[in-house]
Amino acid sequence: MKYRKLGSSNLEVSVVALGCMTFTGDSNWGPQAEKDSIETVRAAYDAGITLYDTAEGYADGLTERILGKALSADRSRVLIASKVSASNLTRDKLIQSCEASLKRLGTDYLDLYQIHWPSREIPMEETMEAMLRLKEQGKIREIGVSNFGVLDLDTVLPYNAVVSNQLAYNMLFRGIEYSVLPKCSANGIGVLTYSSLAQGLLSGKYKTADDFPVGRARTKIFSKNREGARHGQDGCEALAFAAIDKIRAICADIGEDMADVALAWSIAQIGISSVIAGGRTAAQAQQNAKGADITLTPDVLKELSAATDAVKDYLGDDADPWAFGRIR
Repeated sequence: MKYRKLGSSNLEVSVVALGCMTFTGDSNWGPQAEKDSIETVRAAYDAGITLYDTAEGYADGLTERILGKALSADRSRVLIASKVSASNLTRDKLIQSCEASLKRLGTDYLDLYQIHWPSREIPMEETMEAMLRLKEQGKIREIGVSNFGVLDLDTVLPYNAVVSNQLAYNMLFRGIEYSVLPKCSANGIGVLTYSSLAQGLLSGKYKTADDFPVGRARTKIFSKNREGARHGQDGCEALAFAAIDKIRAICADIGEDMADVALAWSIAQIGISSVIAGGRTAAQAQQNAKGADITLTPDVLKELSAATDAVKDYLGDDADPWAFGRIR
């Protein structure tokens, strides 16, 4: 495992993090036993993963409880990141949310506390005042945001306190490269990536759009006619799967697993602090960690980027894979 600083902070994070959203299971991912989730966390820890990302909004806090139970014996050796929901960004609600997350996680501090989505109704001054108060009290070590575009970043930059921005990013969805990623890099804000395997598209398992699980085929890559899609666009299914075929061929040439290469590509991009990869089994956590062990040559990195340039150009600079206008 490799480690690097999170933005301008003193937090040193593993370049692959474990995302805990799927711990409780749902209609898209299927049921999940608590025992399997705890084994996943332990396997990630054994593989050198030190950053664990969760949120109060994941199954109404249940993933926080599971994560706390799994890491209780190793709390001082790991970094726990959680998120406060947009509906709880008033001063009092934010402080209450943090206290509730701490209780569920069984800890007295969070290493990183993130605003899950920006609120355009609650003044940022009120939200940041509460965040800074929590930091002064030692209940959080660092402040982060999630799903903040360039305009929303402008509302937090004056506080000189935000060290990270969590955003969707992978070889097939590169919208943040246009303006958000450069803005973060210029201001010492490290980027944590989610949807790092494009919900499985970059795992190498799927040959056509129709092979992909119905409930997950909702991003702007897919047609507006797919079940659950809300972007209203035609999508770029043919372009995307042509790109996936090129990536698959490149991976075969270098003798590496496609999912490992996808994570390694993201890790190699300027401004990326850590890639968050979800896992539901110990084997998946161990596999995800391998992405940190691959060093892709400059030529291979260029070849992989070129393979997805047409998809990048088609999807453009909107930073939300599922809808338009939420990230600005």
